[in-house]
Amino acid sequence: MSRPTLLTGWGRTAPTAATVVRPRTAEQAAEALAQAGPRGALPRGLGRSYGDAAQAAGGLVLDCTELTGPPRFDPDRGEVTAPAGTGLRRLMAHLLRRGHFLPVTPGTGHVTLGGAIAADVHGKNHHVDSSIGAHVRSLTLLTPRGETLEIGPDHGDTDLFWATVGGMGLTGVITSARLAVHPVETAHMRVDTDRTGDLDSTLELMERTDHAYRYTVCWVDLLARGAATGRGVLTRAHHARVTDLPAPLRREPLRYRPGAPLSAPPWAPPRLLNRATVGAFNTAYYHAAPERRRGQAQPLGAFFHPLDQVRGWNRMYGPHGFVQYQFVVPFGEEDTLRHVVEGLSRAGAPSFLAVLKRMGEATPGPLSFPRPGWTLALDLPAEFPGLAGLLRGFDERVLAAGGRLYLAKDSRADAETVHAMYPDLPAWRKVRERVDPDGVLVSDLARRLRLV
Repeated sequence: MSRPTLLTGWGRTAPTAATVVRPRTAEQAAEALAQAGPRGALPRGLGRSYGDAAQAAGGLVLDCTELTGPPRFDPDRGEVTAPAGTGLRRLMAHLLRRGHFLPVTPGTGHVTLGGAIAADVHGKNHHVDSSIGAHVRSLTLLTPRGETLEIGPDHGDTDLFWATVGGMGLTGVITSARLAVHPVETAHMRVDTDRTGDLDSTLELMERTDHAYRYTVCWVDLLARGAATGRGVLTRAHHARVTDLPAPLRREPLRYRPGAPLSAPPWAPPRLLNRATVGAFNTAYYHAAPERRRGQAQPLGAFFHPLDQVRGWNRMYGPHGFVQYQFVVPFGEEDTLRHVVEGLSRAGAPSFLAVLKRMGEATPGPLSFPRPGWTLALDLPAEFPGLAGLLRGFDERVLAAGGRLYLAKDSRADAETVHAMYPDLPAWRKVRERVDPDGVLVSDLARRLRLV
């Protein structure tokens, strides 16, 4: 056992201390769970949940990043099996060398495979391919009682499988997983870009054209006001074929070039990101984007994980950290989306990482976030005046519209609101109580939201 370690999410808010152990095998993970005290235990990956989902104050945290080993690729079945501690960036590189790609990748490659499944992550292709849970063929789960179970969507304990997909690590420790992957010809994307003048034109263009692209995302300027409210830069893409690449890139079409990331400064002064600085950035970014561009060859890393090019970018928000707010509302509830965008603009809330996507079919996971509709994700400095009240008001509108918040991003919602947003929570609890009757697995998120 190590000494208590102070842990936070990627937003760097609400730090709490826990004892951290680093199992290298499933057997060592089982031994660690058996030693959990009254404050319980929790698996943790690379710590990219934004809030308190991977913290366990006073408890035992299993850092699963050393549950690694060589992935096993099956070209005949189009599947890969990998230990749960494998980072998605590493897995992506492994697959690209074999002419394949992950079925889903979130906005960062610095997520473990186990963490991705526990959060049922989604990407820019949710409107076509759903979330990662839809592509998991099986997973190995270590329960708090020390059992090792092989479960999947069509074999084993299927209720437990879906409770684990999106279950935020509260049903067991995922030790490995097998998922379907798809073939690609190159390590590049073929990207189309359009600049939109306001929110209505953004929504109209996305609704009219998203079906024609596998990947689509829109950056939204949340500080623009008046007629320009909700203006954005819409990028849509397919995987590039060899013939789409310029001649110099065709010689090694599958070469993955993530590049060495720049480092953010080790500290940032309070209020560095304010209306003036973020407004200047947003204006410059918007006008630097092409009004209309077609067929640009773009490296995979630049398209999927642009923020991974800046190591420690979360420090830019200063010592108080930041809050990420992500919600989804059903199609037909565009007025709720407008209410949020206009409310942020009026408040002068300085967010320069605001992305809008359309979502498709949901997985059966009771706590899985994605569902058909519009999703908006944004970052705000935690010290922004009036932030708590502003977001509480948005919560009420999202709930009234039949929407929900993303647990992997949340750091401040109240239990009553989240329970109403996730009506299948009682069914999830029944499965969890069956495999963890002693309540060993617990997190700060679970306590705050009374999930367990």
